Amino acid sequence: MADPRGFLKVRERELPPNRPVEVRLRDWKDVHAHREAGQPFLKEQAGRCMDCGIPFCHNGCPLGNLIPEWNDLVWRGQWSDAIERLHATNNFPEFTGRICPAPCESSCVLGINQPPVTIKNVEVSIIDEAFDRGFVHPQVPQRLTGHTVAVVGSGPAGLAAAQQLTRAGHTVAVYERDDEIGGLLRYGVPDFKLEKLHIDRRLQQMSSEGTRFRPGVEIGRDVTWEQLQARYDAIVVATGATVPRELRVPGNDLAGVHPAMEYLHQANAVVAGKPVPGQITAEGKHVVIIGGGDTGSDCLGTALRQGAASVTTLAIGKRPPQERPAHQPWPTDPILFEVSSSHEEGGERAYLASTVEFVGEEKVERLRLAVTQYLPDGRRVPTPGTEREIPADLVLVAMGFTGPETSALTAQLGVELTERGTVRRSDDFATTVPGVFVAGDAGRGQSLVVWAIAEGRAAAAAVDTYLSGSTELPAPVTASTVAMRP
Repeated sequence: MADPRGFLKVRERELPPNRPVEVRLRDWKDVHAHREAGQPFLKEQAGRCMDCGIPFCHNGCPLGNLIPEWNDLVWRGQWSDAIERLHATNNFPEFTGRICPAPCESSCVLGINQPPVTIKNVEVSIIDEAFDRGFVHPQVPQRLTGHTVAVVGSGPAGLAAAQQLTRAGHTVAVYERDDEIGGLLRYGVPDFKLEKLHIDRRLQQMSSEGTRFRPGVEIGRDVTWEQLQARYDAIVVATGATVPRELRVPGNDLAGVHPAMEYLHQANAVVAGKPVPGQITAEGKHVVIIGGGDTGSDCLGTALRQGAASVTTLAIGKRPPQERPAHQPWPTDPILFEVSSSHEEGGERAYLASTVEFVGEEKVERLRLAVTQYLPDGRRVPTPGTEREIPADLVLVAMGFTGPETSALTAQLGVELTERGTVRRSDDFATTVPGVFVAGDAGRGQSLVVWAIAEGRAAAAAVDTYLSGSTELPAPVTASTVAMRP
């Protein structure tokens, strides 16, 4: 364990500061100030990890990260050992350490009566220090099995599955319909949360290990699913849940109303230096974001950097409490009021705001909303007589996703779907078609990056067993595992 009395000597959480708002709004770089591994507070925060007997943080993390072990190693300054223990359960801590909401911290035993350990910050400090010191090396397989695997989709689930299967000795090709590898990590998450250098250097490691990447190829159109099945011994479907949830109110077909991910995809492409004719931009516009989650927060930060005249975020529900409510006891992951780095930068937030109508001639000009009322059956509807209008030149619908795109997959391969529209799978991530497996949001539904990596690792173990008869790859979860919070 770390410092036996650390949690008694250091009772408060301390995180590295963010860059000043007026500075970071002028660029697209990481909002956090540069992390220095030698900063005293990092050792102190790692040292707050207590000898709790049963580390509930293991259960709070779908990957089963060995959090107390690498907290102890950071406290001792043993960075090489720390990254070895971190990589034992997590292929991409540079992603989870930046964009995961950290359910492990909600499960921290110290959180019963003190602020929990800064697990997420310790994690990202370990991987950043490992890259800086040259501790991250390709793990080339000692032998090749002769089996081939196609991974369709290059988000965190697909990349985790691909890396595990490559290291097991299989020949793996990752297919991505976008022009670059990374899925929503590349084009969905803004650079101020995840600079793309973190993706690129991990892809370089994977290429050196033998994983092959095929960007710009859409399976189902450029190559049919039947052709893919004939060419490879196994397929992993990791296409994510990319169908946006629609807001069915009058005027939703007006120009200026867009799904949030369409907007973010274009913004990320432009930041990467790519031409985007007719780009959707917030410059000089009154922007309304419908949806108060992470995607809405990403839209907020993007719109502010583009020079929006104003940004208003609407949430249909009640404002969450700032303290853990009684019906969400420790060690569950509670729904709390959160202030992201984007919320610190500006904009307004409105709760109990139900969108009634988009108003305009051919282009949206205003948004009519009303106060939300909760019906006895749990439905949330607008309250009559409370309508008001706000200016809206650009509306971004950030209400989440309903499921994966499956038309070509079902028509060409005949895989079965669940009632929710996700790909049906057994406990070992196998679909109803032999040799075809599914991992991440395509089978689970919209979820967290940490669940995607966990499922990618587990699906890789299932594929290895299918091809080789047994496996030494770890399987942190099963397909039936139910998260405390999706």
